[in-house]
Amino acid sequence: MKNFAIKNKDNLITYGIVIVAYVVLQTLISFGAVSSLMTGLLVPLCAYIILAVSLNVTVGILGELSLGHAGFMCVGAFTSAFFSKLTVNVITVGWLRFTLAILVGFLCAGLIGFLIGMPVLRLKGDYLAIVTLAFGEIIKNVINVLYIGKDSKGLHFSMKDALALNLEESGEVIVNGAQGITGTPKNSNFTIGVVLILITLFIVLNLIKSRDGRAVMAIRDNVIAAESVGINITKYKLLAFSVSAALAGVAGVLYSHNLSSLMATPKNFGYNMSIMILVFVVLGGIGNIRGSIISAVVLTLLPELLRGLSNFRMLIYAIVLIAMMLFSWSPKAQNFRDKVVSSVFFWRKKENDMKGGIDNAGK
Repeated sequence: MKNFAIKNKDNLITYGIVIVAYVVLQTLISFGAVSSLMTGLLVPLCAYIILAVSLNVTVGILGELSLGHAGFMCVGAFTSAFFSKLTVNVITVGWLRFTLAILVGFLCAGLIGFLIGMPVLRLKGDYLAIVTLAFGEIIKNVINVLYIGKDSKGLHFSMKDALALNLEESGEVIVNGAQGITGTPKNSNFTIGVVLILITLFIVLNLIKSRDGRAVMAIRDNVIAAESVGINITKYKLLAFSVSAALAGVAGVLYSHNLSSLMATPKNFGYNMSIMILVFVVLGGIGNIRGSIISAVVLTLLPELLRGLSNFRMLIYAIVLIAMMLFSWSPKAQNFRDKVVSSVFFWRKKENDMKGGIDNAGK
């Protein structure tokens, strides 16, 4: 019961940090203390936080290296944008359409993660990383050559060009190959982004503390020992991988509904995006959900905060990366942090003991 209370308190602290940050930022925005450039980064920042937390489920909780996370984000982004564009004249209530788009992106990305996970999760280590990277690139390139149109006869598909759709004069091209989807309703905002972060944290933190989460971590620690006590390895690996992919799809929904034009370019959904998300996870601490949030915020805002330094901007960014890496993973830095934490707890314990002694003496 005591351990449950401690874990619950830890979760509430994480939620509280997000809510306090949101209130502070909204207050600064209302007073005009945040530039328009920084305000424009808030929705992508929320998407990056969701991506970092979701990837930590695969890398930190399951213990498998995935380099195709941007591919699942791409699935969520395009399926939800396609749904919104298709139903914009049918479902006229914006919040309802966007809620359904989030569910579409979540389910489609989770389904793709499940289908990819079945063959891929039989591999380990570098082999798994290479294959997930390949699947991420396949997803992006398939979308780049996909043409979908709509007219009175229904939907038309082609992988050649828009003319091959043979649409009527009143028809409309929704997905136009490498040009992507244009005219997606811009339903995303900072408030919705924070709500989705809190939902993501609720799912992930409760998964970690659940019986299923403990089974996943047992597989991470020792596959043979986990299998020997009756844990279904395939089931729990697929569970963690699918949840991670589905949440990446939610980040894609948030991202796509913040843009007027969505294209599956390498900048948005390619290898570099997957590596950037992995950097968030590694620098924040593998398995550390709160660390993933902090690193995503710092590494997303830092280049913009240093923009005034011109040529030195990326140099300082690289130095900060190295410093964070050393602080997170250097044995000496870890020992220093442990000493600081233990000294703080010792001081609090000593203070409480003294207070208890004074209270007992008074009685």
